[in-house]
Amino acid sequence: MTITWPRVAHRVTIQRDLPVPMADGVTLLADRYVPVGAVRPPTILVRSPYGRRGMFGFAYGRTFARHGFQVVLQSCRGGFGSGGMLDPLGDEHDDGLATLAWLRAQPWYGGSLAMHGPSYLGYTQWAIAPFAGPDLRAMATSVTASQFRDAAYVGGAFALESTLMWITLTVSVDGPFGGAAALLAPRRTRRAALSGRPLGEMDTLSAGRDLPFFQEVLSHHADPETYWATRDFSASVGEVEAAVTMVGGWYDVFLPWQLKDYAAMRAAGRRPYLTIGPWYHTDLRHGRAANADALAWFRAHLLGDPSGLREQPVRLYVTGAGEWRDYPDWPVPGMRERRWHLQPGLALSPDNPSPGEPDRYRYDPAHPTPALGGVVLLGNSEPRDNWRLEARRDVLVYTGPELREDTDMIGPVRAELYVRTSTEHADVVVRVCDVHPDGTSYDVCDGVRRLVPGSPLPDADGVRRVLVDLWPIGHRFRRGHRVRLQVAGGAYPRIARNLGTGEPLGTGSAMVACEHEVFHDPAHPSAVILPLVTG
Repeated sequence: MTITWPRVAHRVTIQRDLPVPMADGVTLLADRYVPVGAVRPPTILVRSPYGRRGMFGFAYGRTFARHGFQVVLQSCRGGFGSGGMLDPLGDEHDDGLATLAWLRAQPWYGGSLAMHGPSYLGYTQWAIAPFAGPDLRAMATSVTASQFRDAAYVGGAFALESTLMWITLTVSVDGPFGGAAALLAPRRTRRAALSGRPLGEMDTLSAGRDLPFFQEVLSHHADPETYWATRDFSASVGEVEAAVTMVGGWYDVFLPWQLKDYAAMRAAGRRPYLTIGPWYHTDLRHGRAANADALAWFRAHLLGDPSGLREQPVRLYVTGAGEWRDYPDWPVPGMRERRWHLQPGLALSPDNPSPGEPDRYRYDPAHPTPALGGVVLLGNSEPRDNWRLEARRDVLVYTGPELREDTDMIGPVRAELYVRTSTEHADVVVRVCDVHPDGTSYDVCDGVRRLVPGSPLPDADGVRRVLVDLWPIGHRFRRGHRVRLQVAGGAYPRIARNLGTGEPLGTGSAMVACEHEVFHDPAHPSAVILPLVTG
């Protein structure tokens, strides 16, 4: 994808530390980037817990002010001079609306507004967008979603590594070594996860102190609705009237829920733009593309210049093919689901299931199946060779025949497995891989489902039909390659290990190993459902 920028025309001045009053009396600080010579130009609001200077000031302040927009870059409460204490996700609705009220009272406000930013900065947009009013003309969101609950409890399991990474980063970024926080947080998180201590102690091991948000997420795992009710804005996404563009990555932690936001807007009759590239959450390539996308979007919807917009609203990078494609919608037209059934002899094929005995493996939480690759918040989530994982006795590996032609899979992916476990509490982790002719096996997508008593309901023989949502894909399996499916009971520390006991997530310590049986026969048609696209 070629990235082009309009010619820069403006010098920029900066007003530092503008006080912005909140409804509860707390004052937040903001910097205002002003294009010299522009009279009350459109305003771009960026709200961030990660600071206002350095990289953030350049990427979100100076870059857009040079192109004729004034930018208000505000620090969320509890950091970088802003008052109060950061309650992650908890104050962004009220604080965001108070900030809009302050903006509208300023003599330099010109009456038109946009919002911009990735990840948490994108969440702060969704927290106020449905309630912002008609002067909010445009939004540019990237690698984010309107709710983070499902990313924290992915498939009902707990996304330990990413959740602990993020809260460790957030409490460290305003400290004496804040510039290195993004590098240190993954190392500290991994060290805590490998300590073997109960989850409730890992925030202290990672960040050096008890972290209330981490404890809240742990304690509300079994019954999340009450805690997350005021932090989830997915129900109001369809009410957003501003023009929205979304940029995501195939290897981003928020992609499935970003696509749900896209679907909600489409169901409400909106026409958002969507771009998905071969990027992970902190990929610098994504950041540059998202800024270019936002600039073209803001020029179109705030300055009346649509020359930078593409014709089709959806642009996807197809991995394996190495090419960008434009489509009118997501899921892409012509996509049809194709079932690849698990077969005897650890085979996988689009043929109907054959009679056969179940396959078995044993998951031991005292020695959990490790994560190898897969999406994480911080760090490189690009595919890697899975041979070490596939050589383990606690991982089942089903492999398809060599493909006779290039095969494009673009869309949602899910698995339907018939499973019996020796404990009612268990996890089912499923991964799709692309096996190259030389035998290397690269992960394409994966997903997890946590099983609890009564969900899913077992049949008379104790077999449960388990549905697992995997990450969406846009991938070409080339001629001569093979489709492979892994089935396991864990992916530690990406996913908190299932102790098999049902004890509270934060304090559980007793462990019970679990015997897994995966059935695949005409009565139990276990399969992975892949999104085939032809033509």
